[in-house]
Amino acid sequence: MKSANSYDNIKCNIQQEQYTDPGECDDPFQIVMEKAGNHGRFQLIYNLVFVSALAMAGAMMYMNIILALNIPEHWCTVPGREKTNFTLAEWRRLTLPTHKDNRDTETYSSCEMFDANFTEIDDWQNWNLTSAQTKVTGCQYGWSYDQTWYEKTIPTQENWVCAKDLFVTNVFVVARITEVVGSFLLGQMGDIFGRRFVYYISVVFCSIGRLASIMTTSSYIWFLIFSGLAALAINSLFQSPQIIGMEISREQDRSTIAIYQSFGWSIGTTVMPLLFWWLRDWQPFMWCTTIPTALILLFSKYVIESPRWLISKQRFADAIIQFRKIAKINGRSFTMSEKELIQIFSTAQIEATYGIASLFSGWRLARNTIIMGFSWCVVAVSYFTLVLFSSRMAGNPFLNFLLQSIVEIPAYMLGKYLGDTYGRRFTNCISFFISFLTCIPVIILATDVQYEHVIMGLAAFIKFLNAVTFFTASLQGMEIYPTCMRQTGIALGTILANAIGIVAPYLVYLGTTVDIRSPYYILGTLFLLGAIGAAFLPETLHKKLPDTMEEARQFGKQEASNTKLKFFSLPKAPLKVKGESQRVGADAARDDAAAKKLNQTKYAP
Repeated sequence: MKSANSYDNIKCNIQQEQYTDPGECDDPFQIVMEKAGNHGRFQLIYNLVFVSALAMAGAMMYMNIILALNIPEHWCTVPGREKTNFTLAEWRRLTLPTHKDNRDTETYSSCEMFDANFTEIDDWQNWNLTSAQTKVTGCQYGWSYDQTWYEKTIPTQENWVCAKDLFVTNVFVVARITEVVGSFLLGQMGDIFGRRFVYYISVVFCSIGRLASIMTTSSYIWFLIFSGLAALAINSLFQSPQIIGMEISREQDRSTIAIYQSFGWSIGTTVMPLLFWWLRDWQPFMWCTTIPTALILLFSKYVIESPRWLISKQRFADAIIQFRKIAKINGRSFTMSEKELIQIFSTAQIEATYGIASLFSGWRLARNTIIMGFSWCVVAVSYFTLVLFSSRMAGNPFLNFLLQSIVEIPAYMLGKYLGDTYGRRFTNCISFFISFLTCIPVIILATDVQYEHVIMGLAAFIKFLNAVTFFTASLQGMEIYPTCMRQTGIALGTILANAIGIVAPYLVYLGTTVDIRSPYYILGTLFLLGAIGAAFLPETLHKKLPDTMEEARQFGKQEASNTKLKFFSLPKAPLKVKGESQRVGADAARDDAAAKKLNQTKYAP
């Protein structure tokens, strides 16, 4: 049993209201969390199942619609070829007009045919080809589709082409809109009702929405509705478990937890195109990539609520229950009582918050919120534009998608190394700026088909840098916002990202139908603005997670006010001190010995 004096020492951390920068102070919650274990078997199991595996399943379910809605090369079906010995290429030359594509190259029309009855022609040698090719009309007999890579996709099954070519774009736009609504609602619900509650809602909504959309493609309106339902809770599906994981772990494990989720996402998006390449039919592919998310519900009894969030809401009895669940799996005995926990955090008051508006309650917090929101916008627009564009470029669509996905894995490793070594701000800023520079040769070379592979390589490199930025921006968001508003803050980022991300499908439409360079003009500008904005964010490496609104409002103040610190100075790790500063005398020695014994390496995540 810990002495009363020791609890008073922990309590002193909370009473220090006048420190310059909350990020520089010790975290009293971590001292309590150490008793249950903040780096043990429970964290390992939780991160593997609810952060990594759920991210892998969720990524497949989230992204499978992109491949299923792919529109392969298509042209008007013109009957009559069966009566001739013409090859397909010769028949298309006779029956289809040409036009210039997005590379200004002459190609056959996808939506028009010559207005002639080719089934009535008997003497092809004397047939006047020139006079027959003066009038064109829309496809009168349906469409033929290139089946080199797909046997069937949703648009080829339902003929969502030509007059209906915006059907696919509208599906993506509706999904972005519902993501905005869902992020707004569920993000705030996560801070009001808890992370676990939102987790359950997210898994159920996403699974039902995607499964129902598979069965309703024949009705476009119902397909739109259920596709929107699947997207409604998709962001909180990833956010809630990751926030819990970070709030029950050590400061130095935050980037590792982000790696768990990032790797899960990348593995899911890497396996997914290979699965479609093998199945070749959208329907079994969609079933196979949606069901695993629903199966995660089988493990739901192991989902905990964040004790950090519970303490912020002064639900101390519930927090004790969660601490004991963690301690049991970590092989520890958590003996602290509710009374003792109340004694430690008795000075912590439940703050009045006003949803998203609270994130603009101080100049410094408002500035951080705006810059983080813009960073998320740039990441989201570039990510979805590159992913959608890759599936519509020439060549093997599965390898194009695979290349853009597989580069994320080393990117996350690089992001973790740079973020933990040189800081989140430096990594984010430099990644944005190099992305801007990479867009320049893409714009120069994009119109020349002989540089197709070079363009794909540069696009993959931009995707690589985008993954680095996504990793560090996600980490920054988790570390800048306070516990009482953490999920709301992350949700605001996704709200802004998806609101701006609505333009991504139209950028792709513009690039595939008008000018292939158009998306890169816009992305390059956004990358440059993102680099400038990211430079003004506070560094979060080696900083305590803010718990209160006041701590968040003061976050980074010391960096800004200390004239000895250069604007681009790199963060330094805090000096390692034997034991915790709050522990004194024999009680400190006893606790340090217990920590060494119980924080076993074999349980480390």
